[in-house]
Amino acid sequence: MRSIIIERSSRRNPVSTDGRILEGIIAMHRPGSIRKAIPLGVALVLLGAAPASACTRCLRVFADGAVLVGRSMDWVEDPGAEIWVFPRGMRRHGHAGVSSLSWTSRHGSVGVSFYGVATACGINEKGLVANLLYLAESDYGTPVPGRPTLSIGGWAQYVLDSHATVAEAVMELEREPFTIVAPVLPNGDPAVGHLAISDPTGDSAILEYIDGRLRIHHSRDHRVMTNSPPFDQQLALNAYWRGIGGDVMLPGTIRASDRFVRASFYVDAIPDTLSGTKAIAAIFSVIRNVSAPLGISTPGEPNVASTIWRTIYDQKERVLYFDAATSPTVFWIPLARCEFTTDSAVTKLPLAAGQTYSGDATASLVPAEAFPFLEAPAR
Repeated sequence: MRSIIIERSSRRNPVSTDGRILEGIIAMHRPGSIRKAIPLGVALVLLGAAPASACTRCLRVFADGAVLVGRSMDWVEDPGAEIWVFPRGMRRHGHAGVSSLSWTSRHGSVGVSFYGVATACGINEKGLVANLLYLAESDYGTPVPGRPTLSIGGWAQYVLDSHATVAEAVMELEREPFTIVAPVLPNGDPAVGHLAISDPTGDSAILEYIDGRLRIHHSRDHRVMTNSPPFDQQLALNAYWRGIGGDVMLPGTIRASDRFVRASFYVDAIPDTLSGTKAIAAIFSVIRNVSAPLGISTPGEPNVASTIWRTIYDQKERVLYFDAATSPTVFWIPLARCEFTTDSAVTKLPLAAGQTYSGDATASLVPAEAFPFLEAPAR
């Protein structure tokens, strides 16, 4: 039987496969340590350089109760994102062979597609948000006899379809009701990732599969996620930089660990008294700070590339804001103006051909057939 690691508070000491090394690194750099002069670069050599990956997610709770989540999508090419409105009562299929999971959506949602085979991120009518980001270390294990399988393309959508809160989602997912199957993407790159979920109370969880084991990090303190290395190691590296202080120095590369540190510092630095459009602008400023310019790419690492688009989800007001790198304007989709009743039509906002919008774009939604999730071969 596969085991699960569940961590519910970030106030513990950072632990991981390299936990003792990481704790030693942090100890060496604590004020007063006689060994604090050892540079971080040496420490990273001890750890082994993790691949520089892209995509960032950050969350902030404001004093007026607003909960905003921002994310960037960085990729080697435009993955043809489009925005979809899915009603309640949709019958879903896991597209992972004869044992595929099937379910019926309990909640309507608005999501952003990836290559037309996966939901990269989205928000449901209860305000639950899911963000799927690349993680090269992902290992989902092998299918378990008698347990349904689910294509990774449907992982985020399953959560949005099925749950209203983070606690509800974690309670079910920690029982591992399915096995994730991750085939290659349409462009030939691996389809591997980890999932961040949050709800209108500010609760948050990070779900990763490492060495075939599900790891759930569940805490309101988990407000930032990037890519490699796995989340527990990111926390340890971020603890080192907190000791230095972001007003003294911040790492400035597009490496995932550097973006994690910068996003953590800046999302904490935003005044929690901001509200309305100023709060939205503040979260956009953080996500833009960790974005990569158009034209950047790293051969062999499809996720170390330009920022293609950014989203912000207002979880209290139930609004998706979308910012394409090639468009001069931001547009939004208020869920209050979407139709989620059972048997209503699936609609989408076309973007793949370079369409641009400004302001409230719900009037431009058109009927469409829901995309099938990335087909995973039977195993």
